[in-house]
Amino acid sequence: MLKVLFSPSEGKNSGGNLAPKELLGSNSARANILNAYNEIVTRADENEITQLFGIKKFADCQPYMQDVFSSPLMSAIERYQGVAYDYLEYSTLDERAKEYLKRNTIIFSNLYGPLLGGDAIANYKVKQGNDIGSIAPDKFYKDRFSYQLDLFLAKDEILDLRAGYYDKFYKSNKEYTTLKFLKNGKTVSHWAKAYRGLVLRELAKHNISSLKEFMSLEIENLRVQEIKKMKNKTEIVYNIIE
Repeated sequence: MLKVLFSPSEGKNSGGNLAPKELLGSNSARANILNAYNEIVTRADENEITQLFGIKKFADCQPYMQDVFSSPLMSAIERYQGVAYDYLEYSTLDERAKEYLKRNTIIFSNLYGPLLGGDAIANYKVKQGNDIGSIAPDKFYKDRFSYQLDLFLAKDEILDLRAGYYDKFYKSNKEYTTLKFLKNGKTVSHWAKAYRGLVLRELAKHNISSLKEFMSLEIENLRVQEIKKMKNKTEIVYNIIE
């Protein structure tokens, strides 16, 4: 099967009604970092909170100042909102496509680490790159979850649609494929997020189960320019055609 590695987003949707369950890689392995986050949130120190959340006004932090162990839960694929998720348009997909995303997307959260799209998580806020107390999330999860992810992905093909920052959380030891987007010969950044969301949407709509199937998929406004092979990484370079 094809598994898709994906980035989270700073924005979150509130609410949720899912029951707690075991997350990818086990809940106990996350206990230290989740407890550290909860301690900061419950202390409600203004400077500590605004720094962790990356929000200037303390009043704007209130929606996220909740106990993550007792807050309403929502699937990770539905929780995030941002450019990539806007273009994914999860809510407009049919049930088969939604289930595909819940089973086959792995999102790398700055609090929870690697999550399946269907994993139930609380509304939270951690600015990318910030430590949680004395814990650096990228190092924490790379140390504890890399071997588990290697095992989990052992029989799958990997399409890595993450932003480069999330390589710090996990680097595949097996072959994997990434995408690069060019417009007028230049690498794009903002639009890369949008097209990652669009690619993930097309994968779900067409129930793509392999890289071979993906390579035969036509995606609107994208044309393959070249395919580069570097050690265990294959990079597909797309031109954005408008």
